Amino acid sequence: MSEAVTDTIVAIATASGTGGVGIVRLSGPQAKSIAESVIGQSLKPRIAQYARFVDAAGETIDDGIVLYFAAPASFTGEDVVELQAHGSPVVLQQLVARCIGLGARQARAGEFSERAFLNGKLDLVQAEAIADLIAAADAQAARAARRSLDGAFSQRVDALMDSVLAIRIHVEAAIDFADESLDTLGGAALRRKLDAAIEQLSQLQREAERGRKLRDGLHVVLLGPPNAGKSSLLNALAGSERAIVTDIAGTTRDLLRETIRLDGVELTLVDTAGLRTAGDAIEAEGIRRAHAEVVRADLALAVLDAREPQAGRAAVAEGLAEAPRVLWLYNKVDLLASAPHVADADGIAISAKTGQGLEELHRRLLALSGAGDAGEGAFTARARHVEALVLAGKQLQRATQELTLERLELAADALAQAHSALGEIGGRLSADGLLGHIFGSFCIGK
Repeated sequence: MSEAVTDTIVAIATASGTGGVGIVRLSGPQAKSIAESVIGQSLKPRIAQYARFVDAAGETIDDGIVLYFAAPASFTGEDVVELQAHGSPVVLQQLVARCIGLGARQARAGEFSERAFLNGKLDLVQAEAIADLIAAADAQAARAARRSLDGAFSQRVDALMDSVLAIRIHVEAAIDFADESLDTLGGAALRRKLDAAIEQLSQLQREAERGRKLRDGLHVVLLGPPNAGKSSLLNALAGSERAIVTDIAGTTRDLLRETIRLDGVELTLVDTAGLRTAGDAIEAEGIRRAHAEVVRADLALAVLDAREPQAGRAAVAEGLAEAPRVLWLYNKVDLLASAPHVADADGIAISAKTGQGLEELHRRLLALSGAGDAGEGAFTARARHVEALVLAGKQLQRATQELTLERLELAADALAQAHSALGEIGGRLSADGLLGHIFGSFCIGK
């Protein structure tokens, strides 16, 4: 750790309710002595001991099992004790109060995992994976979080950092021989190594983006001209009347969000104001927000009236200019005499009213979320991880350009920035503010 820890923390780690098992966890230099005062007997490392838990007056609070893990062979790297009692919240709170009375203090949210990180037991990716595992909504997400916790993502980042560092060392050594051509100093091999590192990073970025979608779900914005059926589609996907549907253009004026799950994948659907020349200031603001939402989305569903597809495309062209990906939906096919011909691969003929085409839409949304690709090697990732990989990739590309021009100092600077961006993923070069934000999102006792 950056500085010696002198205090001992305590918290309820689990509380399963009356009749179940609850755990009070201690960590720190006084954990063993505090626990021994509570149970009135000596503790031996890694041996489950039955004991009675007593208060300051010697009255029994409860009885249960005690486990002691001596530093550094514990989750936090400190002395850790777990008091396993009956799951009554009242009993567990009494145990916490007793430990505080003996010198412990209440742990902050995420402080146990934070101490594990500071003591080198976890990196930041693994620490975040604990929270992801706790929050996993299905078996697939839980498996991916478990892989991150086991180091699947961290090991890939570490290997990439080692590669970038080796290239940095080569470049910086070549700077000392400025009179020599880079090719005479192993330039060809250096460029091959850099190309290989760029390819490794690109692959890792794709997998991390898939992991982010698996964790966060797919952010989908519904866009289209007025009365194309966006709100009807939102209601059909959500399975409830969430949006007001009328024949009056401009009914939807603000963003309406709905979260749904398809086969375990979370989708955040955002209904927006119809794109047109606004009728008033309120509608204009709704259209402005619609444009802003497209930039943040993973996918835009362009909802068009199947009876006027070309006019609809023209109406939404500007609004979709910054969309990362577009899926065209030709709605209201139930009003056509015959089924429309959908020429583009990213297009589906649907009817929000009758449900026609919605099964195909579900399938396409699941495919775009990456859920179908989340096999045995999948791991969870977060937006900050993907952003760091994107930044590192840009710097490696810059390093390639500078090496081509034999501007070695600038190439070394680009490689240093790429190395730094990768280091932030695991917390090796993280600012204190980032640590506080990450661990502050944890629950107490983790």
